[in-house]
Amino acid sequence: MTYVEILQRMLNKVPGDVDKREGSIIYTALAPAAFELAQMYIELEYLDSISYADKATDNYLTLRCEERGINRKKATKAIRKGEFNINIPTLTKFGIDNLIYTVIEKIGNNNYKLECETPGEVGNNSSGILLPLDYIEGLNNSVLTDIIIPGEDEETDERLRSRYFESLESEAFGGNIADYKKKTKDLNGVGGVKVYTVWNGGGTVKLVIMDSTFNKPSSVLINEIQSAIDPLQNQGKGVGLAPIGHVVTVVGVEETIINIESSITLQSNYRWEDVLPYIKKAVSAYFEDVKKTWDSENNLVIRIAHIETSILGITGVLDIQNTKLNNQTQNILVSDDSIPKLGVITNV
Repeated sequence: MTYVEILQRMLNKVPGDVDKREGSIIYTALAPAAFELAQMYIELEYLDSISYADKATDNYLTLRCEERGINRKKATKAIRKGEFNINIPTLTKFGIDNLIYTVIEKIGNNNYKLECETPGEVGNNSSGILLPLDYIEGLNNSVLTDIIIPGEDEETDERLRSRYFESLESEAFGGNIADYKKKTKDLNGVGGVKVYTVWNGGGTVKLVIMDSTFNKPSSVLINEIQSAIDPLQNQGKGVGLAPIGHVVTVVGVEETIINIESSITLQSNYRWEDVLPYIKKAVSAYFEDVKKTWDSENNLVIRIAHIETSILGITGVLDIQNTKLNNQTQNILVSDDSIPKLGVITNV
């Protein structure tokens, strides 16, 4: 209903012997009301559209998903590995790249878990020399190294919506495949999971996981997921999320190294050293997109055509041909329990 339509309907209800021309008293009195009603219709149409999960956004989508017991994942803090030359007390704070990391646990000889105080993926990005916020006698080596449990940003509308529709397509119940997928992916640090039932006899289940950055998980994350699903010391007893009688084994996804060899022609005034970092970034972005489909596909395919298209989009690249992947002139089929990892890019 538009403003013009509403105003005309209102004027039609006014007796014919009343002046209804634009500028008349009755016209001037009805016009603002018609405008407000038109705005109301617009807002009602919007509210109707966001009442459905495929159109809802932000808090409206959160409320819709909560009706099915699906909660938007909050941002989590990255857990990183710190290496030092001396013993460090817990709760000691270090800084790097405007971020603060707190020592929370010792995990080896002068190696510690550090938690980023800032939630989100930003805690995954830094590495290098850590600076203590307070003086520590004898400290001359402090380095932030591996990601133990990736930090995650608050779940996006797209991922939350996807989980909502997955819950409709396959009902999670009592330890079926859908149940394992839902409960495992709800745990912090997990980006994808594949479920193998009866993999080692009756009652056995194997979960292959990747971390939330769509990479191979750390052994610490694997152990934490194992403890949450089915603790090793009480396997099959229903102590974790797995039903009684299910013996669950959690393992990490493997990585398949993809080396790329190609004849890349550069534009004039460009050197290979100048464009290589951008080529690596473009190919890595393609690999990331492929890895996001890992837990919904039987196999991942790394396609030469997609790699060449990614490289051709780089400023300074004029042409590309004769591309080989792992010395083969054909696409690479990555096994079920593996994800691609970029190796060496060579221009021949």
